Amino acid sequence: MNSTLAPTREQHQTYNAAVDLVERDLDVRSDRTAFVDDFRTLTYAELAEAVRRAASVLLGVGLVPEQRLIVALLDSADFPVAFLGAIRAGIVPVPVNTLLGAPDLAYILLDSRAQAAVVSAELLPKLLEAAAAADWPGKILVSDPAGSGAAAGRMIWADAIAATPPAGAPFPSRPDDPCFWLYSSGSTGRPKGTIHAQTSMVQTADFFARGVLGMTAHDVVFSAAKLFFAYGLGNALSFPLAVGATGVLYAGRVKADTVCRLLAEKQPTIFCGVPTLFGACLLEPTLPSAGEHALRLCTSAGEALPAGIATGWTKRTGVEIVDGIGSTEMLHIFVSNRPGHVVYGTTGIPVPGYRTRLIDEHGNIAPPGEIGELEVSGPTAALGYWNNREKSQRTFAGEWTRTGDKFRIDADGNYVHCGRADDMLKVSGIWVSPAEVESALVAHPDVLECAVIGRADEQDLVKPKAFVVLKPGIAADAALEARLKAHLKGCLAPYKYPRWFAFVDELPKTATGKIRRHVLRERETPAHG
Repeated sequence: MNSTLAPTREQHQTYNAAVDLVERDLDVRSDRTAFVDDFRTLTYAELAEAVRRAASVLLGVGLVPEQRLIVALLDSADFPVAFLGAIRAGIVPVPVNTLLGAPDLAYILLDSRAQAAVVSAELLPKLLEAAAAADWPGKILVSDPAGSGAAAGRMIWADAIAATPPAGAPFPSRPDDPCFWLYSSGSTGRPKGTIHAQTSMVQTADFFARGVLGMTAHDVVFSAAKLFFAYGLGNALSFPLAVGATGVLYAGRVKADTVCRLLAEKQPTIFCGVPTLFGACLLEPTLPSAGEHALRLCTSAGEALPAGIATGWTKRTGVEIVDGIGSTEMLHIFVSNRPGHVVYGTTGIPVPGYRTRLIDEHGNIAPPGEIGELEVSGPTAALGYWNNREKSQRTFAGEWTRTGDKFRIDADGNYVHCGRADDMLKVSGIWVSPAEVESALVAHPDVLECAVIGRADEQDLVKPKAFVVLKPGIAADAALEARLKAHLKGCLAPYKYPRWFAFVDELPKTATGKIRRHVLRERETPAHG
């Protein structure tokens, strides 16, 4: 198979994503390191063998092609082995958010109609609770690389792999066949099962990893976003495999001190983070400076990257952050800055392979310079949401996928993020972007992070309200509020100023680090209430 071009969709062509990602150029790559986790190193040859055995294990426990497999695994080498082994066998893996509670997990067990699950030993009690609540009878295999013994009496994944001969020929999938599902975060409702085709992973690798990041076999990639997220799945699994690079996997929660330690110990050349984590790392005295790490670039997604955090990171580490936007529905990033040509404060330009447009509130193309909702067209769009026709039709409109994100295009053609469509504020009859106000606030040296929402005043007119997290050691008082207001007067038009400030210890966030502004709105009452 051609190792530089995404597969085509000829009518009777077969294409199995696991075979492409794992066995492409295997004779050349066999001794290279594919994954490094907390316990072991896996070469490409060892990965290929383990994936074939995993396919046999899954078929041997009674799964058949096109059935679903829940993958409830922390980030370790067992994740790519189970995920890719399922795909090789024609089984559809469904990675789930390991931070979900038992009720949400029970919903996914029932909604997906999965017949089995591979679960980390640490997550087994939660899965059993969910299975009991859902009366789910599926088979359970337990990953326990630490040898904790917590899964005594159950089928252990590593033992099953070691005892099972490798599978023969892969399942003859076709390019548009369902390959895997990813459930949306469900931050504003029930999670939606997003169905992706066989070709999508290698295409995102061709478009973004190769085309934008210039990723090669010499790179070592560490992603703060976990493998069960679309962003993390690309960063640390499909991107490295597509180019023959190495993925660094860390099972625990990735905090700022963890990032600083792993940058020094594992010496990744690419670090993929989110804005809040980059900001937190800047407060860590152990963050490696230029010359103390091997980084050549970093990426950011999930929320717009504030220019102050980005410039602070580059000044401290000597490395650029390439900010972009992607989605679960498109699998990875489709608008991005470019290494060497980063414009901080913008999201960049469309990634080759995708087309984009901005639509105004009347459904027309937004005039130049005006705010519109971003729609994107490209071959990695999901096949739809599982068992949810209404939301599928609302999101996937012909060739266009509606993102729900508001942007404007600046004079240089760069996309500037203005917030989610349901976060936008209309103040004095003019649209206000919460992202713009937040970016101005975060530029103040006393502010760590913030979120802006709309609140009704005494006359039921909407005005901005800011929730602000201060940097350590900064006192929240009237003098600080006055300094913030004076700072904003030099940055924003008067109607954009926050009318109210609330100083808080932390902001509500999703597991991906996105601020849950709807939670802040739900807590609010009108000013005259």
